[in-house]
Amino acid sequence: MNDDYDVTLRIPADSAYLSILRTATAGLAARLDFTLDDIEDLRIAVDEACALLLPQATLGSDLDCGFLVKPDSLTVEVTATSPEPRAPSRDGFAWTVLTALASQVDARTDADGVTLSLTRRREVSSQ
Repeated sequence: MNDDYDVTLRIPADSAYLSILRTATAGLAARLDFTLDDIEDLRIAVDEACALLLPQATLGSDLDCGFLVKPDSLTVEVTATSPEPRAPSRDGFAWTVLTALASQVDARTDADGVTLSLTRRREVSSQ
């Protein structure tokens, strides 16, 4: 996992634990003064990202999650260890949801697993 993250979290690669990741995401977004709608969008986006990763995660492994907190954005990166890592289809419904809810979405694979990264930028009001 990258050392550049402000917050890191490791949870079992099991859907029963995703609420922990959603709550951490919401808490960090709230600290950045994201709107309630933006916070909910981020929670849904993180859920969709994990839904893409979990089916290929190695049984009994963990999801490694990194959060990069900036004044105007939150980046969430989730990595799953996989015996045969493959990037998710960019034509599927889940990818469409991700790209609609996040400002930027990326997927990458390496020999050990697959990583999904999503960034949501906060609209800064000019008052």
